[in-house]
Amino acid sequence: MGNTLYSNICTTMKRKINYLFPLVVLIWHHFLILLATAEVNLKTDQASLFALKSYVTSDTYNILTSNWTSTTSVCKWIGVTCGSRHQRVTALDISNMGLIGTIPPHLGNLSFLVSVDISNNGFHGILPRELANLHRLEFINVTSNKFTGDIPTWFSLLPELQHLHLAFNSFTGIIPPVICNASKLESLVLGFNQLQGEIPNEIGNLQNLTWLSFGSNQLTGSVPLSLFNISSLQRLVLTNNSLSGNLPVDICSNLPQLMVLALSYNEFDGQIPLGIDKCSKLQILSLSFNKFSGLIPKQIGNLNALSVLYLGRNDLKGEIPEEIGNLRNLEILDAQNCSLSGPLPSSISNLTSLRSLNLYGNELSGTLPWDICLNMPDLRAFDLGNNLFSGSIPKELGNCTSLSELFLRENNLIGELPREIGNLFHLKRLDLHYNFLTGPIPSTIFNMSNIRGISFLGNFFTGNLPPDIGLGLPNLEELYLGYNNLTGAIPNSLSNASNIFRLGIGYNDFSGPFPTSFGNLRRLEYLNVNDNHFTREPSVQELTFFNSLANCRKLRQLWIGYNPLNGNLPASVGNLSNSLNYVYAAYSEIRGRIPSEIGNLSGLSFLFLQGNYLSGFIPRTVRNLENLQALNLYDNKMISGSIPDELCNLKNLGFLSLGNNELCCSIPACLGNITSLRYIYLDSNKLTHSIPPSLWNLNDLLHLDVSSNFLKSSLPPEIGNLKVATMLNISKNQISGIIPSTIGSMQNMAELSFAENRLEGPIPESVGNIVALESLDLSHNSLSGGIPKSMVSLSHLNYLNVSHNRLSGEIPTAGPFANFSDDAFLSNEALCGAARLQITACRSNSSHRKRKKKVLLIVLISLVAASIIMLSVMLTIFFVIRRRKRKSVVATHQADSSPATVHGRVSFRDLQQATNGFSTSNLLGSGSYGSVYKATFGTTVVAIKAFNLQTEGAFKSFDTECEVLRNLRHRNLTKVINSCSSIDFKALVLEYMSNGSLDDWLHSENCSLDIMRRVDIMIDVGSALDYLHHGYFVPVIHCDLKPSNVLLDEDMVAHVSDFGLAKLLGVGESIAQTKTLATIGYIAPEFGLEGLVSTRCDIYSYGIMLMETFTRKKPTDEMFAENSSLRKWIKQSWPHAMDEIIDPELMIPEDKNKTGKMQCLSSIMELALRCTADLPEERMNIKHVLAQLKNIRTMLENVIMH
Repeated sequence: MGNTLYSNICTTMKRKINYLFPLVVLIWHHFLILLATAEVNLKTDQASLFALKSYVTSDTYNILTSNWTSTTSVCKWIGVTCGSRHQRVTALDISNMGLIGTIPPHLGNLSFLVSVDISNNGFHGILPRELANLHRLEFINVTSNKFTGDIPTWFSLLPELQHLHLAFNSFTGIIPPVICNASKLESLVLGFNQLQGEIPNEIGNLQNLTWLSFGSNQLTGSVPLSLFNISSLQRLVLTNNSLSGNLPVDICSNLPQLMVLALSYNEFDGQIPLGIDKCSKLQILSLSFNKFSGLIPKQIGNLNALSVLYLGRNDLKGEIPEEIGNLRNLEILDAQNCSLSGPLPSSISNLTSLRSLNLYGNELSGTLPWDICLNMPDLRAFDLGNNLFSGSIPKELGNCTSLSELFLRENNLIGELPREIGNLFHLKRLDLHYNFLTGPIPSTIFNMSNIRGISFLGNFFTGNLPPDIGLGLPNLEELYLGYNNLTGAIPNSLSNASNIFRLGIGYNDFSGPFPTSFGNLRRLEYLNVNDNHFTREPSVQELTFFNSLANCRKLRQLWIGYNPLNGNLPASVGNLSNSLNYVYAAYSEIRGRIPSEIGNLSGLSFLFLQGNYLSGFIPRTVRNLENLQALNLYDNKMISGSIPDELCNLKNLGFLSLGNNELCCSIPACLGNITSLRYIYLDSNKLTHSIPPSLWNLNDLLHLDVSSNFLKSSLPPEIGNLKVATMLNISKNQISGIIPSTIGSMQNMAELSFAENRLEGPIPESVGNIVALESLDLSHNSLSGGIPKSMVSLSHLNYLNVSHNRLSGEIPTAGPFANFSDDAFLSNEALCGAARLQITACRSNSSHRKRKKKVLLIVLISLVAASIIMLSVMLTIFFVIRRRKRKSVVATHQADSSPATVHGRVSFRDLQQATNGFSTSNLLGSGSYGSVYKATFGTTVVAIKAFNLQTEGAFKSFDTECEVLRNLRHRNLTKVINSCSSIDFKALVLEYMSNGSLDDWLHSENCSLDIMRRVDIMIDVGSALDYLHHGYFVPVIHCDLKPSNVLLDEDMVAHVSDFGLAKLLGVGESIAQTKTLATIGYIAPEFGLEGLVSTRCDIYSYGIMLMETFTRKKPTDEMFAENSSLRKWIKQSWPHAMDEIIDPELMIPEDKNKTGKMQCLSSIMELALRCTADLPEERMNIKHVLAQLKNIRTMLENVIMH
């Protein structure tokens, strides 16, 4: 039984094996075929990758060279991944390998490729079309290469494509709409290319998109609404383009997953959408550097997940909403340079996760929060600079122990700096410049070992620097202590802070020998010790500190001006750094010769040595200063010898000032070869011979002054080549001959003087073509003929002197001649003109009648006389009767009829009647372009400004005032009630100011303006300026601010007037140019030199007004002659000799409040000095000036009350 069973089983198995064997053979056969096919396809992949290797021209890390070889399986190559099923290349990742080359078309044969990453290499050229064959491709990353050309449209042919990253290349053209056919795309990153055009509307087709980045391209237009309907979107980055338009109100309605919205650096406008809080998952919101306006929506406070909020550089206004305090996860809050106002919300201390707070450049006010650090343990950057914060710095800020940056610059902070600030051991930057901090600088500040930058510039700090100042500052790189009241010597220990590369201690009262220890600061690049009391070492005559400064091999700028150094320049000055490009050593009592070694400073671009006592020759080694752009040796008085020809080697020279010295001989003709020259000042020397003809060929020359020399010869016709020049002065020489008619070509000339020469012949008619001319002096010559009628058209001419010549004929009366006095025409015996000029009246040109016979004449006269007597009697009787009747009628008419209303249409006859025929008894004042009269319309008293239309400038002035005052409304601006304009008459009807001008009050014999009234007036003027500069949609520059243009109403409220020279800046502009000169003494330096005007020009004028208001000294007073000025006079006495400059009427000796008042006046003078800084960028903003002046008023009020 058992054997039979075994036999059956064996038989059955044999039968099954016989059946299965063919099947096994078949399967094995197919396996061998597949194995052979896979091997063939893998070799195809290998060939494709070998092609890629061959297209690589640089293999920085030798990876492909050493690893991609035929002896190793492709699937084991670095960067290559093969699929386990088909043993084909499915992924290629050769990112970050430092490869340079192009992409071969052979890569299109990697048919199983799913992912390719070649990012962060140096591949260039275009992406080959053959890559469109890779239908399995899901991921492409070519970020950070150098690919060019259009974005390939064949991306749309990849049906499985989910991620496309092309950022940081040089792709150009538009975003192709067909790319939106790749409907499976989840991330599309095209940032940092050069793409242009608009975002295609088809972008909304990509409904699987989670990440979209088009940032840093050149895209324009609005964002298509379809983009905001991609509900899967998590990250949207469009920063740094030129996109515009409003954001939709419901921007977040269909973006529930959005976590990043980055739209900064575009031109979006309108309001921030109120529905922004519907993007409830938002973590990063970046809207900065756009044109958003309106309020910060309080709904932002509902974004609980928000960690980063950028709102800066927009036109936002209003206060920061309290709801901002709800953002407990917020780490970065940046709302810099908006127009936010009001105090910081109290809820801001609830931002417990905050690491950076930047509110720089707003109008925020109030005091600094003392509890800011209690709930912000991670706060690292705190910037409230350029706002209106007041009060003191809370000592509790010393508890912000994580702080690395503290910026409170340009506010109105007062009081002493808390010593607790020194507890901020992690602090790297501390900037408190331009505040009103007082007292000594706490020694703890100089023990912050991690600090890298300290700026206390422009405060009121006093006292000495601690002797160990440099011992605790091993990482300090920048130290700015300028514009304070610091005293004493500079401690030698400062040189232990050996990492300092910028050191500014100018404009203080430091004293003692110039510190030689500066030479130990080997990294020093910038050193400014201007305007202190440093001297030389008393034991030697030379300025030996130059020896030590030679150790500073990186020094680029050296400012040592306005110090009583009183020593000679040593030869070692030539050992200074070759990097030195700027030296300012003016007015420092430097003596002796200029050492020839100065020529070693081959990197020098600017050399200012004016106002010293240098003597001897200009060294010929200056020829080595090939980079020199400006050389100023003016007013040394003792530099002698000839002007060296070697100066002509300086092909970059633009400014040459050698005036007021003892230079002799001829002017080098080769100066005319320096085509870069713009300014040449050679006046007040002993130069002889002629003006080189080559100078007339300097087509770009702006100023040429060779006055007060001994130059001879005549003026050539080539003088007309100076077509862009604005100033030419050859006065006080021995120039002879005629004035060439070609001077009419100098149409930009503003100041022209040929005075005190030997010129003869006529004044050329072409002088009338110099349309920009403002000042013309031809006095003390032998000119003959008449004054050209063409000069009547010189609308900008405000100074003329043709006295002491041989001119004849009639003096014109039209145009600018209506404003010239008799001084302009003295000693011209043959001139005749108006009686006001106190010269001979011109004879009539009518012919004389022939004489009649004596008898006939007597008879006729007798008959006529008899007739006239009879007729006169009859007419007299007739007119007496008629006049009485007419008076009765006029009186009745005036009683029954109302006068011409001042608010209705006003005619010339109305104004004539209201001013009694523009009677001199009604004259309130006169100006450059017209006169102001008091006028009465019924019971209403107004002022009439009638423009003198004999000059074109009056037309422009009238138009400007109409433009400005029509659109501006402010309590402290003159109000225009009406106007009258016709072809031959133009006038403005203004609000009448019964108390005259500030100038009248200040300079009357008995000035009754007390200190508080003067402060109030200047606050009014400041308020007007603030409105002009910041209250209109474009800044308005007054351009002629002075006491006579400040009018006072019956309540002594000040009103700024006279906008005839005003400038309206265009949107986005900060500076303009004018050819019209404002009032001397109140003009900012940049206005007077180049006609450049900005709001900072008005600040300068305001500062001069502050000085004048409290000193009662005009800037044009005779005491301010030559090198003196109102500003210099005040600066010399401030703050220690205030009694010498303040108006005595403000200070009664027995006044118990004198000390307090003097402190307030000292603060006002400091404010005035800051407003009148030479450099526009160093002047204060009117908002800060006004805020500080109001603080001073409060202090003054307290002083007076107590």
